[in-house]
Amino acid sequence: MQDTATSAASARYGAPPLCLTVAGSDSGGGAGIQADLKTMLALGVHGMSVVTAVTAQNSLGVRGAWELPAEAVTAQYRAVVEDIGVQAVKTGMLSSAVLVETVAALLASTPAPVVVDPVGVSKHGDALLAASALDAVRQELLPRATVATPNLDEVAQLTGVAVRTEDDMRRAADAILGYGPRWALIKGGHLAEHGGTAVDLLSDGTTERWLRAPRHDNRHTHGTGCTLASAVAAGLAKGLAVAEAVTAAKEYVTGALAAGFALGGGIGPVDHAWRWR
Repeated sequence: MQDTATSAASARYGAPPLCLTVAGSDSGGGAGIQADLKTMLALGVHGMSVVTAVTAQNSLGVRGAWELPAEAVTAQYRAVVEDIGVQAVKTGMLSSAVLVETVAALLASTPAPVVVDPVGVSKHGDALLAASALDAVRQELLPRATVATPNLDEVAQLTGVAVRTEDDMRRAADAILGYGPRWALIKGGHLAEHGGTAVDLLSDGTTERWLRAPRHDNRHTHGTGCTLASAVAAGLAKGLAVAEAVTAAKEYVTGALAAGFALGGGIGPVDHAWRWR
């Protein structure tokens, strides 16, 4: 039973927007489910989770990964959506074709915007997506996406397009859009052409928006992709249009990157709480 104070607070404030992440767990707390939920909290939405895999990882790399069975993923998803509901979904690590197909089928019956982060490789270079799952990502998952957020390595993995220039980013966006998402956000953070600027491209095939921010000299960038995708999903859950959600997410992740901190002996995480410090 709720006490009087709790009931009064609920009546006054109501429930925040609802955002669901479907992703793997990062035991080091820098990426995956942990980064997603921190981002959602920082941006004022209620984060919920479907764990697809458990990883043993730290600042030095991934020591092991154990995929959950499809029935466990399905049960988590349905438990949340059928009772609580959801206003946006973000997908991350889906390591096998079976999980990709399972999640794509669940998304098909969910009337909410979807942000697909097609996680292929960890920050440390560890493979997180089986080669046999690539076709399922292209044919089953990307068509469900409101926004797809591949980095340059994932673009090459999915489309074969090697990105070295801004013109290549346009080609990459068109190639990703060819698989069916409404919008493609090509993350150009590693683009050599822009040494001092981190540039991303948002496109729906007709409208382009270039997002530029200073590149911070900070090696502690673990969780950047998860954080950006979750920030976009949080914006969509709050009712923002795609371009507005992406612009706000870029601002948030730029601040988190600038405040990234050392943790352990390797690559530390971005700081999800940078606005509070």
